[in-house]
Amino acid sequence: MAKKALKKLSTNRITTFKIRNRRGYAAIFMNNLTEGNTVGIALARMAKAVKRMGYLLR
Repeated sequence: MAKKALKKLSTNRITTFKIRNRRGYAAIFMNNLTEGNTVGIALARMAKAVKRMGYLLR
C-alpha cells in the first residue's frame, strides 16, 4: 500500500493559551486539546494528535 501524503498545517491555525488556575498551557485545533508545561510542549503533543488525522504540523 502506498502511504497517503500528509496535508501541511501552519501553527497559526492552532490556538494556544495559558490555563487559568493551573500551571501550564493548552493547544486546541479541530476538537483536539493538548496540555503541556510550556507552549512548545503543548504544540509538540498537538503535532502527534494531528498527525493521526492526516496533517503535518510545520
